[in-house]
Amino acid sequence: MFEPKKIHREAIPKALERVERYRLLNQPRVAESICRDILEVDPENQQALVGLILALTDQFEQEANKGINAALDLVPQLGDEYARDYYTGLVHERQGKARLVRNYPGARFDAFELLSRAMEWYEKAAALSGPENDDAILHWNSCARIIVSSKLETRPPEGDPVGSE
Repeated sequence: MFEPKKIHREAIPKALERVERYRLLNQPRVAESICRDILEVDPENQQALVGLILALTDQFEQEANKGINAALDLVPQLGDEYARDYYTGLVHERQGKARLVRNYPGARFDAFELLSRAMEWYEKAAALSGPENDDAILHWNSCARIIVSSKLETRPPEGDPVGSE
């Protein structure tokens, strides 16, 4: 019914500033929309791609149907291996945290699996980064602390009533 209007290529830098602003204002849907507008004009814009991944993951806690695959499907478009590994980890980390907040039956096991997977991706990213960039290590540590402080555990074998939540 309504076709989105195309933005001007010259407006992209200002639009990218808006993405950050709306994410900081906790309005990830607006940030997501702006990123999609930018990518419509400049499909390989790495800042907009990262902004879109982050805006999607910002919605994990509020929207149960905002799936991990929507964000993960964008990761292969990132330009370098470090970014792909780092943002794959970030998507898993944020989905794991969202599962803890939602607290449905089995959520703690899901959170453990997602946070553990995030840590694996962060290890890969850390191996690719230089000494001036410890972002992957910082996130790995955060995941480890969440697992320990929340007493998260691996899912017990099916039919094990002792370890069920």
